[in-house]
Amino acid sequence: MRPARSAVAPPDPPPAVAVLADDLTSAGDGAAPFRRAGRPARVLLSGTPLTGHGRAADVLAVDLGSRLLDEAGAVLRTREAARALAGAGLLLKTVDSTLRGHVAAEIRAAREGSGRRSVVIAPAFPAEGRTTRLGVQYVRGTRADESEFARDPAHPVRTADLAGILPEAVLVGPDVRAGLSALLPDGGLFVCSAATDEELDRIVAAVPDPGAVLWVGSPGLAAALARRHPAPAAPGTGGTDAPPTAVRPLLAVGSANPATRRQLALIGREPGAVSVAADGPPEAVAARLRAADTPVRIVHTPHERRADPAGPTRLLAASVAALAAGGPAFDGLVLTGGETAEAVLRALGAVGLDLHDEPEPGIARGVLAGPPGAPRLPVVVKAGGFGDDAALLRLHALLTGGPGRSR
Repeated sequence: MRPARSAVAPPDPPPAVAVLADDLTSAGDGAAPFRRAGRPARVLLSGTPLTGHGRAADVLAVDLGSRLLDEAGAVLRTREAARALAGAGLLLKTVDSTLRGHVAAEIRAAREGSGRRSVVIAPAFPAEGRTTRLGVQYVRGTRADESEFARDPAHPVRTADLAGILPEAVLVGPDVRAGLSALLPDGGLFVCSAATDEELDRIVAAVPDPGAVLWVGSPGLAAALARRHPAPAAPGTGGTDAPPTAVRPLLAVGSANPATRRQLALIGREPGAVSVAADGPPEAVAARLRAADTPVRIVHTPHERRADPAGPTRLLAASVAALAAGGPAFDGLVLTGGETAEAVLRALGAVGLDLHDEPEPGIARGVLAGPPGAPRLPVVVKAGGFGDDAALLRLHALLTGGPGRSR
């Protein structure tokens, strides 16, 4: 299969690694393991032209924003981006590790656009309890479509059955080294079982020409690929300097996932913490945040469901922008939820993020990438369902130079 010419102008030169994601946090956590392995990495917001970024980083991760689209729109956007990035040395299409979104349609679209005949699909993310067994996705031992993610108010899991939504796929068990390499030359879709990082490593090692296939997975597969294909130079060289330490960070929490709500409740109990719901005029929300002279300030979407699911996210982003427009009010951001992160960064005039590291599995830290002269604001992005109850506490501490994790 040869990719047709794309309507999206490709980057020049093509990146060593390209990541296609359906939201911003997936783009960040798909690129972060490569940054940790020594490759400069940039994440681009949806709609940002790819031209001009080819020399900025070895790794280019593109937020397609396709989780918010209908299936036809998601297919078109994914296919065009895959065509534009078909020249990448490694091409990774991320999927949600609980199978939310247009998983099957986007896999087929990325295959068509990239021209790669063989697709290796391994969505397991063992660090967060997401495993794949015989074509079925599990969350800590429970089928994903019976887990708390099936009750996500914005993007509920509809099925855990990859074999069902990809009936043409071949199921590959844990012992893949001999079987997978023999299957690849004939082309096709291959859904791989994995419950540990070691099994993901074996899947990656079983592919003799990693640049010839389309990889599909979550942060677990990205990390396995990064371990197998680190930067040519010593890890840690190139890329961005360490983000500056924040004194007055702001936490913007927009995910309705129960894990995020538990994290929000815990950090909200910190002494002096101020937590403001973005449920009114943005200027009023911003005024309440500006008046809070405390080290822990949080703006979040309301807990109750709304008729317009995207409305609270827009209000939250507008509130952060109003706070920024009033003069220096925060010097770092923790963003939770892919749609929230996208909306806030866009409201601040950013085109993306230049990544620095991966402080925890599935969490990306970097600085704003914006127009010339824009401040290099430190930012941490986290998917709504990732992390234990203390995750936001640690990420806040990391931004302020406290005892947060960093790897």
